[in-house]
Amino acid sequence: MLKVGITGGIGSGKTTVCHMFEILRIPVFYADEAAKALMDNDAALKAKIAALFGEDIYLDGKLNRAALSSAVFGNPEMLAALNAMVHPASLAAARAWLDAQTTPYAVKEAAIFFESGTYIDIDVMIGVSAPEETRISRVMQRSAISREEVLARMSRQMNEQEKMDRCDYVIVNDGTEAVIPQVLRLHEQLLKQAGSMHPSDRANKS
Repeated sequence: MLKVGITGGIGSGKTTVCHMFEILRIPVFYADEAAKALMDNDAALKAKIAALFGEDIYLDGKLNRAALSSAVFGNPEMLAALNAMVHPASLAAARAWLDAQTTPYAVKEAAIFFESGTYIDIDVMIGVSAPEETRISRVMQRSAISREEVLARMSRQMNEQEKMDRCDYVIVNDGTEAVIPQVLRLHEQLLKQAGSMHPSDRANKS
């Protein structure tokens, strides 16, 4: 099975594109959602997080996300420590999920494929691109936060152009170029790529 990654900066529209693939009956693994679920439900991971941040980081068994955000904000060491615990668990979950799929190809959506090095598990990388001002506007409306906060979040991500340059394909989601035809063309291309995989490649990559 062909393993496809979809990435892009904040506000690029990754989720919108992934929903289009789901309409085409292609399964999608959302890395951020999976990580949140693991932090709420994986006993071993919860124990590690509580040991690092204190038992009160969980309220009635659920992660106090506001407290966690406060704890890591402006503290790169604590953020790195948290990521070092969450990323391996999320990666293992993604690998298990991908291995369980039976479609010609499946999609994993994540913002930090290249930053985390997890792109090495993926056969084809797709980037979703949008102009910076468009992305800023989308995030401000979606999250009801200030322009300054959006820019701060963007500054913590890989440069958008560098990320797109490292992808095999790029979907332009700028509000003017139609996205659906781009997704349909890519869908056909990915089906062809999946169909042309050598049986030994399928065994190695499944």
